Amino acid sequence: MANEFARSLRRNQTNAEIRLWRRLRQLKGQGFKFRRQVPIDPFIVDFVCLSERLIIEIDGGTHSTDKELKKDAAREVYLQSQGFRVIRFWNGDVFENIDGVMDSILAALPPPPAPPREGGGETTSGE
Repeated sequence: MANEFARSLRRNQTNAEIRLWRRLRQLKGQGFKFRRQVPIDPFIVDFVCLSERLIIEIDGGTHSTDKELKKDAAREVYLQSQGFRVIRFWNGDVFENIDGVMDSILAALPPPPAPPREGGGETTSGE
């Protein structure tokens, strides 16, 4: 049932989710594979990089009521208890400052490994 609902959410993403998803997919080349609308226990998260245990949530106006803020806080506590880190952005942030959103996401990820040095750094003495 959760998988069917997640599939439905993927087919009906918000404009902010679509915009961020395009940018998150570009991180695959750096070794970070994100998935969208993923069931994690009783919740479906907007985006997750499972290898880094990083969840990204995009919130619209419905998340600004006291009731929704409490639900989001409880959800976040649960997800953190499962070893995930959760970062949240408002829809407006995605539309007005996508580069800043991506900078924040990249800051939450480990740096990519340095490329190997050419030649391996060995020296030959000719002996």
